[in-house]
Amino acid sequence: LEIELTHVPPVTTLDKTALFAVKCFRFGFDQATGWNRGSITPEKILNRAIFLETVAAIPGMVAAIIRHFRSLRNMTRDGGMLNMFLEEANNERMHLLTFIRLKDPGMLFRAAVIGAQGVFGTGFGLAYIISPTFCHRFVGYIEEEACLTYTKIIKAIEEAEEGSDLAAWKTQDAPKIAKGYWHLGENGTVLDVMKAVRADEAEHRDVNHAVSGVADDTVNPLYDPRERLDSMLKKYVQDIMAKEQQQQKA
Repeated sequence: LEIELTHVPPVTTLDKTALFAVKCFRFGFDQATGWNRGSITPEKILNRAIFLETVAAIPGMVAAIIRHFRSLRNMTRDGGMLNMFLEEANNERMHLLTFIRLKDPGMLFRAAVIGAQGVFGTGFGLAYIISPTFCHRFVGYIEEEACLTYTKIIKAIEEAEEGSDLAAWKTQDAPKIAKGYWHLGENGTVLDVMKAVRADEAEHRDVNHAVSGVADDTVNPLYDPRERLDSMLKKYVQDIMAKEQQQQKA
């Protein structure tokens, strides 16, 4: 589950604005949470990951909802974009559901999440109505930062002193929900979870950068519903033929 740490250089004014907004958000959040102060601990990692994943699942759902209503309003297809963003939102939600198996947030933490969702969800929704291009570039840069963060976490776990709480994640069993979702196997560890989450973030990074600026009526370059339908029909026919062959042998 290794990834390449990439960066898309900003070209347009919207790109530069999106990158600046992400850098400001990252700086403010790091300062508020003390991320760069002191050593990295499991508590610090989980607090950061849980809070950010409650927000990270918003953009995909907002994009899907707005595109859904536009599809209904215009009575046109969406070219496969809507389904992809729903999958992205659900994937981020699964990150959250995995991390809360490792830590149960308190009431104050949950209250902060509600407030953050209200502010960010409303702001992102309005921004997406105005400029989907900006929003996808913004998310692409956010995911670049997420890849850097999880890479730092993974390195900290791998280099942690033996016997420490952080080093225990190298052998601690991953939550069952994570083993099932990412197919980590019976021996999957928390470290494996971190690598799987980072791989997901890298995919979201590439997807959002790829769709930033594409025309509204463009068929998703990463997900063509016609190809998926053809693939499903082909598999259906193959299954029928295989079943008939088995019946003939019987």
